[in-house]
Amino acid sequence: MIELEHVSKVYSTGAVSLRALDDVTLRIGNGELVAVMGPSGSGKSTMMNILGCLDVPSEGSYLLDGEPVAGLSENRLADVRSRKIGFVFQSFNLLPRTSAIRNVELPMVYAGTSNRRRRAQQALERVGLGDRTDHQPNQLSGGQQQRVAVARALVTDPAMILADEPTGNLDTTSTVDVMNLFVELNEAGRTIVLITHEPEVAEFAQRVVTLRDGRIVGDERR
Repeated sequence: MIELEHVSKVYSTGAVSLRALDDVTLRIGNGELVAVMGPSGSGKSTMMNILGCLDVPSEGSYLLDGEPVAGLSENRLADVRSRKIGFVFQSFNLLPRTSAIRNVELPMVYAGTSNRRRRAQQALERVGLGDRTDHQPNQLSGGQQQRVAVARALVTDPAMILADEPTGNLDTTSTVDVMNLFVELNEAGRTIVLITHEPEVAEFAQRVVTLRDGRIVGDERR
């Protein structure tokens, strides 16, 4: 699913250069549940942006599902992001005065998908919110809002879910609920990459990749 080969990312501001990723080689197979951990400044966010086709490496190559990302046009990158990757973020990113089902429909609106209402309903039922379709975000708990965000990520049937600190704004009970949901989705065959700094979240993963100073310093399978 994911192949990073000797990937580096360098940001330059005037005479100063910052090597956010430094010669990273990583392979993640179909159906894996992987946590990427590391302290602030370790390169987690940069890796997330590259994996999510939001940024490109300065050096090295990235293949997503066998397809080289570097040579893709902006339109093709947008298509890859909308069809192959489901994003889940710490802040949920839900439209505030819009129902849960309309929030879940949004990726399909951009992609021009048909049967949007039916597919959004099915996605909400899959995350246990089939009876909350008409609720707005302020009528839902933090854990329920994150479940809506997961449903939105699932609705286009992506090959991979990329979750950036998905439990950062949740209490302990909601964290466990959301992580159990990721485990269920993974057991159903979904590839999931979690970006996190929380060891208790990484405990749910089959594999933990640790970054420090832009390099992989650990890769533990469980």
